[in-house]
Amino acid sequence: MKTFWKPHTPPQIYAPLSTYNHAIELPPGARILESSGQLPVRADGSWPDGIAAQTELVWQNIVAILASAEMTVEHLVRVKTFLIQREHIAEYSRVRSTFLSDCRPASTLIMVSGFTRPEWLVEVEITAAKID
Repeated sequence: MKTFWKPHTPPQIYAPLSTYNHAIELPPGARILESSGQLPVRADGSWPDGIAAQTELVWQNIVAILASAEMTVEHLVRVKTFLIQREHIAEYSRVRSTFLSDCRPASTLIMVSGFTRPEWLVEVEITAAKID
C-alpha cells in the first residue's frame, strides 16, 4: 500500500505488537480530520449485542465519517481504541483488520471501566489526513 505519510518505527525500540506503526509523520499541507469517540450506535439509536457486532458497527460509522470528508481508511494516521474487557482484544482486532487491511496507522488500545451505557463494549477515535 502506497501512503503519503511516513511511518516511524525505529529499530532501537521494540517492534509493534500488532498491525500498526509507532508513529506517523504528515507532510506539510495535509488536511486533518479528527473524530470524536465512535460508539456502537446505529442512526436510529439502537445498538447490537456482542463485541464483534459492535466493532463492525463502530468501523462502519468511521468509514461513513471518512467518506463524508472524501477520505478512506487509507487516510488513517491514528486509531485510539477503548475496550472494557481484555477478553475482547482478539475479536476486536480481527474485525478491525477486515476494515484496515494493509493500513498501519499509529494505534493505541486502552482498557477502561465502561462507557455511558453499560451495554456498549467498544469506542474508537480516529485521526485521518489527506493531501488534496
